[in-house]
Order: sequence, then structure tokens, then C-alpha cells
Amino acid sequence: MKELNVNQANMYLAWIVALTATLGSLYFSEIRGFIPCELCWYQRILMYPLALILGIGTFQNDLSVKKFVLPMAVIGWCISLYHYLVQKVPGFAPIKPCVNGVPCSAQYINWFGVITIPFLALTAFTIIIYLMIFIKPKKN
Repeated sequence: MKELNVNQANMYLAWIVALTATLGSLYFSEIRGFIPCELCWYQRILMYPLALILGIGTFQNDLSVKKFVLPMAVIGWCISLYHYLVQKVPGFAPIKPCVNGVPCSAQYINWFGVITIPFLALTAFTIIIYLMIFIKPKKN
């Protein structure tokens, strides 16, 4: 049996995190009936492809996906952080009201007064970024 190296383990863990985040967001919207706000959609746009790209990269042992994954995860991290601040910091939300759909300041879940859906996405993006940073290219 082939030994799993650190790069492969990081790829696999990042894929599991992205897949869990994707399935979690689908659970919240499709099963629990939570309607995603605009910022949630942006986070989904960045997370869903990560599950696919990391899955392909993991099973083909292609470390070059890092150059695609890392920028997407960093952008998603920034959006998640902004969204979390909109929810948790008074006066941080934009002055203009949300005219249609769900306002981005809405909190469908608020576990322990800290954990909201954007916080979960922020955590997932953070873990993916951390794991991607420590993937080292193969030496020739």
C-alpha cells in the first residue's frame, strides 16, 4: 500500500472541507429552507467549484490545482469576513436597505452567539487556505 504524503493529505483534507461546506450550504437552503442572501450566493459561487477542483486534484494527485484553489479561497474568505462583520458589528451593514430577498444581516443560525452561516464559510475558507499554503511542489 502506498504511503500518503503530506501534500496528498492536505489535498484530501481541503477537498473534504470544501465538500462539507458545499453540502452544508445545500442542507441549509434545500432542507431547512433558508433563503441565501446576496453575499451567501457569492460565497457559494467560490466554494462549490472548490469541491470539484479539489476532488479532481486529489484523486489525480495533481498539486497544480493549488494555483486555482488558493485565489478562490482567499476571495471567498474576504467575502465571508465582510458578511460576518455585516451580521455582527453594529453599523457595519450598508446604509441602503436590501430591496428584495433576504438582507445580508439576517442570521438564520446563531450558535453560542458567535457561529453563523458566514462564520462557518469563513472557517472553511480559512482551513482550505491553510492547507493549500503548506502544499509544496514536487522537486525534480
